[in-house]
Amino acid sequence: MMKRSKILLGLFTLFLVSCVTVNLYFPSGAIQKAADQIVDEEQGKVKVQEKKSDQKPQSSIMQNTVFTVSFSPSEAYAAEGDVDINVSTPAIRTLRDSLRDRFQLLKPYLDKGAVGQNSGGYLEIRDASPLTLKEKAELNMLVDKQNKDRRTLYEEIVRANKLGSDSIPKVEKIFAKSRSEKAQPGWWIQQENGQWVKK
Repeated sequence: MMKRSKILLGLFTLFLVSCVTVNLYFPSGAIQKAADQIVDEEQGKVKVQEKKSDQKPQSSIMQNTVFTVSFSPSEAYAAEGDVDINVSTPAIRTLRDSLRDRFQLLKPYLDKGAVGQNSGGYLEIRDASPLTLKEKAELNMLVDKQNKDRRTLYEEIVRANKLGSDSIPKVEKIFAKSRSEKAQPGWWIQQENGQWVKK
């Protein structure tokens, strides 16, 4: 009888523990704010603020998350207003600098309409036919490097804020929205349905 009670108690405890789920609220508003800042910085619309190396980076999402746990199926959420997205790790700062520096070389191609901002948060070559062979080669190289840095930036933001790799597509979409909204008149942007429009 005693052995059976211990087994039942163990099973009951296991049941209670398995009923508690922790689900982080995806901080889309905070990431949108960070994306807007990064895109403005990349396009040279704002001055880059230099940070001292001994200064502590912003706290990550996990440090500002309040969890609620009860003994019934429940979810814990981070309050949107309490979230401070970390976009100033050494890796992220390096990527931001690289994106900003390379953007100056890409801007003439955006102005000509040879390349546009696609709906996934990346650059895409649209019409390179008017370009010389040298310009086409340069454009291909620039777009490839810029897109690799963008992808790495999105991954680093997710990693620095412990959001989980399944959050990368969400971060890409948020950056795509920001890049679309901040595109200059005459630039090409791709809408959600895949259609290209001139802003």
